[in-house]
Amino acid sequence: MNKKNKIKIVVNGRRLTVNFKFSIKNLIEKLKTPIDKVAIELNEEIVDKKKLNKIFLKNKDKIEIVHFIGGG
Repeated sequence: MNKKNKIKIVVNGRRLTVNFKFSIKNLIEKLKTPIDKVAIELNEEIVDKKKLNKIFLKNKDKIEIVHFIGGG
């Protein structure tokens, strides 16, 4: 695939290159992240999990994925 069809994003501080028209849902699947145990932030705003497949990433987007951990 040529570079025109790629974008650069940052996920939890790590730079990634993904395909153009890559959704947050695609990203979660690629990272093999259990969706029910995380919170997702896109450019400092919490993402509604019901809309993951409708939100497409853009060049230089910053995504934070936070895992829930039980404790006491």
